[in-house]
Amino acid sequence: MPDIRHTPTAPTRAQRLTAGDRIDAHRHDDHQIVYAGAGVVAVTTDAGTWFAPGTRAIWVPAGTVHAHRAHGRLDLHLIGLPADDNPLGLDHPAVLAVSPLLRELIRAYTRDPADGRPERHRLGGVLRGSPERHRLRAVLRDQLRVSPQQPLRLPTPTDPRLAAVCALVHNDPADSRTLAALGAATGVGERTLSRLFRHEFGMTFPQWRTQSRLYHALRMLADGLPVTTVAHRCGWSSASAFIDVFRRSFGYTPGTHTRRARSAEPP
Repeated sequence: MPDIRHTPTAPTRAQRLTAGDRIDAHRHDDHQIVYAGAGVVAVTTDAGTWFAPGTRAIWVPAGTVHAHRAHGRLDLHLIGLPADDNPLGLDHPAVLAVSPLLRELIRAYTRDPADGRPERHRLGGVLRGSPERHRLRAVLRDQLRVSPQQPLRLPTPTDPRLAAVCALVHNDPADSRTLAALGAATGVGERTLSRLFRHEFGMTFPQWRTQSRLYHALRMLADGLPVTTVAHRCGWSSASAFIDVFRRSFGYTPGTHTRRARSAEPP
């Protein structure tokens, strides 16, 4: 990621991005919570891409070089936390489930925080603001602490043999070839590839392919494609099979996802 911008304080704010908008590579001295109230947000680091619709948020640890991309019209909510305030105890990015309560806390906390200016002043690490805002932040931290992590990421392969196979599948999510067939196409044995998927990604090839397909599916839904079209283009055998995987991954159907996105669009 060239031309890395350093913004010491991670902002706390809400902003609107249009489809395809990007926030280029940068890093903060603070931790950051990234949440999409509408649309889909993708956060990319050297280690991979984490993606989240409106029922998920992304944790970005302090010092992590990352970039954002909007899929669909994006209502982006950002919350900065000091480097010594890590309610999750995580030193790597992660996708978190967002309960209805946590969603409203994030929205409330990012609503007009000092007109977009950094909300805290570093005098002994004390947060400057009203008692109500202190209490809101305390409850938000409690909810973050108990939010389950979700496996919604596309790790970046380092082994060139693994990268070649991942590129084939990622470039055509409808590709239904087995790992053995993909290995034959790239000159690598199935057992070697299977070992690489587990060693580098901590997941099997079918698990990784499902993550890749879900990422493509969210992007296509954000672009307004019908559910049946998305299912076909992403390699599911039927729309019902796609709906079942989507519901288990995100907690609601693709149709509900699309309706929520449309209801959030400005008139």
